[in-house]
Amino acid sequence: MITAVNKRDSIVASALVLFAERGYDATTIPMIATSAGVGAGTIYRYFENKEVLGNKIFQEYLDILTETIKNGFPHDDSIRTQFHHIFKSMVHFTRGQDQALYFIKMHSRAHFLNEDSHASFQRLLNIFKTFFDSGKEKHVIKELPSSVLIAIIYGAFLELVRIGELEPESKLLTDVEESFWDAVRLHI
Repeated sequence: MITAVNKRDSIVASALVLFAERGYDATTIPMIATSAGVGAGTIYRYFENKEVLGNKIFQEYLDILTETIKNGFPHDDSIRTQFHHIFKSMVHFTRGQDQALYFIKMHSRAHFLNEDSHASFQRLLNIFKTFFDSGKEKHVIKELPSSVLIAIIYGAFLELVRIGELEPESKLLTDVEESFWDAVRLHI
């Protein structure tokens, strides 16, 4: 018998995959129920509606990503070391959660997001912005708007994850990190 926690987890996991693959709007509660192996009514015991479910997933995974980056952040080390930490944290997050990263990226401006979801996304962006602003102040990062620098790194990382090019602990991963660093660092 499936326990309540497992049912909820199954609903969240199924919804995440469907939202990432099909998009939020093209995914229905019956699709999620079928994928999760539960009745549609069971979903409503855990989540008031699809919007609440979408927001809950968005916030949960954003909080995991944000905490992954914040955990052990080397505030007193060099900008390059901090960049390495951010990159490795993003790689760590995607292990087994690449659908979550794609869902976050594709739905970060979605119509269904509530104020709490927007605040969760802003907390993540603030980590990146603070890092890039600090790097620019120390004349280590290019003088581009932080939003542009975020797009360069986050967008490229997402695409590599989406096409399955990043294997953990590979030479390619090391080369990708170095290429990303070269894209944002100030060349003197």
